Amino acid sequence: MYHVKINSDISKSEVPDLRESVGWDRHDQLYPELLDHIYFWGAVRDHQGKLIAFGYVSSPGNLHGYMEDIIVHPDYQRKGIGVKLVRRLLEEANLRKLDHVSATFQEKHQAFYKRCGLKPCSAGIWKR
Repeated sequence: MYHVKINSDISKSEVPDLRESVGWDRHDQLYPELLDHIYFWGAVRDHQGKLIAFGYVSSPGNLHGYMEDIIVHPDYQRKGIGVKLVRRLLEEANLRKLDHVSATFQEKHQAFYKRCGLKPCSAGIWKR
């Protein structure tokens, strides 16, 4: 059984290693300093203590949060860990009195986020 821990210690290379495992850019320059600038994060470790899932919610601490970087190591996908992670992040958002949490995702992931409790809606995005 895997547990989501909120704001647990994460070493410098753990998130970049996890990002790389799913084919994303590592962004080594962002970690662990990014953790000082987000509202809260969730981490899941295997029985040996290896980081196998991670995600976070950024917010100025009022009303709205933005969920980002939901990552589950490929060896642990399709085991309910991602759903557990997202639901725990939403539970934490509720405890911290956030009114709503948004997330952007590819259409192919819509069913996953619906299972987690998010409602798809139309939105806009600006990208440089």
